[in-house]
Amino acid sequence: MSGTNRVKLCDRCSQAAPILYRVKYEDGGNWIFVCPQCWTGVSENNPFYVYGGTWKAVKNRKKRKG
Repeated sequence: MSGTNRVKLCDRCSQAAPILYRVKYEDGGNWIFVCPQCWTGVSENNPFYVYGGTWKAVKNRKKRKG
């Protein structure tokens, strides 16, 4: 069984990306999804940066034995 293709846009640049990172980057900020290009800008030398996981457009589903 193949993976499911999904689409999500970067919350900073609005571009579709196959991988997005869930982050907070402002004091008291909300969780957002950023592409790898925007991630560099929000994470470097930022004391408020928090990583919350990786979202992938192609989600592999493993077959269960049973």
